[in-house]
Amino acid sequence: MSYPNPFDERSPWDETPETPSPKKEDPPVTSTSPNGSTPFEIGFTLKAGNGFDAEWLTPRVSGLTAEETARRGAELLTALKSEGLIDLTSKAADYTRSQYKGGGGNPGGGSAPKRFNGGRVENTAAASAPTNVAGDDCPHGRSLVKKPTWTALFCDGPDGDKCEPLWQDKKTGQFKANK
Repeated sequence: MSYPNPFDERSPWDETPETPSPKKEDPPVTSTSPNGSTPFEIGFTLKAGNGFDAEWLTPRVSGLTAEETARRGAELLTALKSEGLIDLTSKAADYTRSQYKGGGGNPGGGSAPKRFNGGRVENTAAASAPTNVAGDDCPHGRSLVKKPTWTALFCDGPDGDKCEPLWQDKKTGQFKANK
């Protein structure tokens, strides 16, 4: 049995993996090992984004043989797509985020960045970011970062699509891009 190369340019969802008929030497699926569990297990982590605030799916499958476990893994991933569970998880996470009434986080979600200083965890965004910076057209939102020698507003957009940072002029207190 072969599986698509995950590093190919095509999506694994575009093809249905072949499911061969069970081999006669495979033990029945209903039995377990003497300790009550199956000897082979695969866990998947499907992340919707590269931050910890993005939704994750972490399904697991198990089997008595490596081949059976691999077949079940392929069936599971195909079913997650075909039954719409991935899309439903994303919609549920969007709804949950829209209902969140907590405080103190970044406008884009998650908590403000932290740093370790002198044995204590400090919030680097101690002050709130200015809401209207003249000439700023960043559509992603910005996070304020204060360090002892500088202060800046960094884009909250995804990696590869971040806007240029805005640096605070110590004399005027205004934020501007370094050009």
